[in-house]
Amino acid sequence: MKTGVAALIGGIVGGLGVLCFLVAFGTDYWLLASDDCGDGGGNGDHGSPGTAPPQTNTSDANVTLPSIAKQVDAVTVAPSVTLHHEGFFWRCEFQGDPSKHVILAVLFTNQPASKVCIHGYLFPLPVAVGPVPHPMYDATAVFRGFWTVFIILALVAGLVGGFLLVCAVPFTSHKLYRLGGIFLIIAASLFLVLVLLFVLWKELVDIRSYVLQDRGHMCPDVQPEAHYGWSFMVAAAGIPLALLSGLLFYFTGRHLQQDK
Repeated sequence: MKTGVAALIGGIVGGLGVLCFLVAFGTDYWLLASDDCGDGGGNGDHGSPGTAPPQTNTSDANVTLPSIAKQVDAVTVAPSVTLHHEGFFWRCEFQGDPSKHVILAVLFTNQPASKVCIHGYLFPLPVAVGPVPHPMYDATAVFRGFWTVFIILALVAGLVGGFLLVCAVPFTSHKLYRLGGIFLIIAASLFLVLVLLFVLWKELVDIRSYVLQDRGHMCPDVQPEAHYGWSFMVAAAGIPLALLSGLLFYFTGRHLQQDK
């Protein structure tokens, strides 16, 4: 009876943990960033982005203050910021409302119908061809390289562990229980390592050069804001769940072995 309860709790918790890993892997919201580097943005020589001075004729007797206000409204474009989000597969950006925090602005309900996306996996920075060290080279890219490897290994370990446990339940096999638990513990440990690697990368990388890239020379004074995204938080939440499930199944397998 106790074994069945432990297996049920471990199955529910482990399923949630692996689901968190799958969601984190399949969604592109590990890193969120925003910047206001637009046409004329980043320096004060060109005025506010998106606005133009109204052309009025002061000699016209029919010009009134309300009509001037209407002309100003007609030529004023609402300010916007460029929002970035990226994960294992894609790196995307789109224009958003500056009044919303970037974490809320990238929710599915707040995103536009179209946005610009490029492949984001394997190479966090453009591949530099030429002299070494190249000006585009960033030593922190090694963190993202290992991050890519660990996220694949962790996902495979979690899926294999779940499959073994599904096979173990009908036959109450202590070997499959222990092996499935070990795979879940490995998956949780690998996700812990990759989360730490991602934190190191984010804290050490030159965020301005990474986010703006070829637009950086247009806005020398703009400093983008970067945040950990929803995918990162989901991955972090799945680590204790998978670890707890793995420990439950491992010790359940040991208990079954001792009873035989």
